[in-house]
Amino acid sequence: MNISVIGTGYVGLVTGACFAEFGINVTCVDKDASKIAMLENGVIPIFEPGLEEIVRRQRANGRLSFTTDVRSAIQNSLVVFIAVPTPPRDDGSTDLSYIDTVARTIGEHINGYKVVVTKSTVPVGTAVRVRGIIEQAMTESDREQFRCSVASNPEFLREGSAVGDFLRPDRIVVGADDEEAIAILRDLYNPLYLIEVPFVMTNVATAELIKYASNAFLATKITFINEIANLCEAVEADVHVVARAMGLDGRISSKFLHAGPGYGGSCFPKDTQSLAHFSRQMGVEQRVVAAVVEANEEQRRLMVHKISDMVDGLEGKTIGVLGLSFKPNTDDVRDSPAVEIIQQLQASGASIRCFDPEGMENAKHMLSDVTFCNDAYDTATGSHALVLATEWNEFRMLDLDRVKAELAEPVMVDLRNIYDPREMRAKGFRYSGVGR
Repeated sequence: MNISVIGTGYVGLVTGACFAEFGINVTCVDKDASKIAMLENGVIPIFEPGLEEIVRRQRANGRLSFTTDVRSAIQNSLVVFIAVPTPPRDDGSTDLSYIDTVARTIGEHINGYKVVVTKSTVPVGTAVRVRGIIEQAMTESDREQFRCSVASNPEFLREGSAVGDFLRPDRIVVGADDEEAIAILRDLYNPLYLIEVPFVMTNVATAELIKYASNAFLATKITFINEIANLCEAVEADVHVVARAMGLDGRISSKFLHAGPGYGGSCFPKDTQSLAHFSRQMGVEQRVVAAVVEANEEQRRLMVHKISDMVDGLEGKTIGVLGLSFKPNTDDVRDSPAVEIIQQLQASGASIRCFDPEGMENAKHMLSDVTFCNDAYDTATGSHALVLATEWNEFRMLDLDRVKAELAEPVMVDLRNIYDPREMRAKGFRYSGVGR
């Protein structure tokens, strides 16, 4: 089977590479010629563990190719995945202009039966919109004799573990309205079917909503434990113990019960806002999700106040920040709590020193007037406080005596609760975690 994946971001590139790993012939398409040139030369434009090895292997096997020629890719494929960006607008709605462009292009170049699959996270009703655009373009291009099915196959890839998530997923969700498309997509995912990965076969609208409901629920768990953490600080309780006891209840589970500066990244902020927005348009208010969005924004502001309190005001102070990516094992700084906290610290008069193992190049496009450092100890040098903003493994076993010697003041603000408060105080630090 030949397939194409339009869009070579996190979702598109991982999807294309992993389908090639299944033995399928895959063409990855992007309009960015420089990105395609990098990929053809074996240079992966994103940091994702395990991805480079698969791309190199499947390129050598001849099953994975990269091109800017979208027409040829569409015409040579039975299945066309749409994996382009769906960025948020200022009002929380989803910008579908990239989706629309791809749909129009498919309609203009269709040359036989195609299964068009939305892989990008899109509001409910987008598949209907895509079908309408394709059919209109087919009519305008005198291609009405051809057929296509439009399906939804949402991704559940976590940055930092996306390859494993694709090859060993919790479930595969397919939304389609005709048996032919369902049969083709089941065949495409046959290697996972054989290892008894659960398949959820449903209609298109349900599949589109499953992704939003899943992400909104996880964002809610994060936000809930953050609010409990804030209460813990007020009553001198320990959120670690609270979260552990909660997580031992099988109905709750321990996952996503880790207090911190709030959720971030390319999915949770965008998807919660989008769900709240399009639900409101449907006349069904998502009050819980709307409150989650508001509370998550407030959590970041609370972290800035925490840092300010620990150094007795930010004006003229130097703050060292460890971690810029929104989570470890990725270079993605989109909507990262660390980046926004830095910007708020700067607005309050602080100077910033910072370090991240993978995210600094991307952060340079978002941050100005900061000092990018060589490692954690360089970041601590001359800082009035060291802030742990992202829980990279290399920050878990710092030489605390060396950190203390480098700091202008022995202050650590641990926004990820990596260290034990008693041990830190025994080392002579003024220490603050979240909810401890």
